[in-house]
Amino acid sequence: MGELTDKLKAAGNKTAGAVKDTVGKVTDNEHLEAEGKAQKAKGSVQDVTGTVKGKLGNDI
Repeated sequence: MGELTDKLKAAGNKTAGAVKDTVGKVTDNEHLEAEGKAQKAKGSVQDVTGTVKGKLGNDI
């Protein structure tokens, strides 16, 4: 995957995770809230991966 692909997936995961986190808090659903936090973290990792690929080149 290239830099742009990683960044797009990161944005999607961060957004979906934020929604799940918020809905989990509002509905008092700890499982959904935790799932949202995990998905936001995954998005953050993907964002960093995309940044690294951009700096080093998409060949990695």
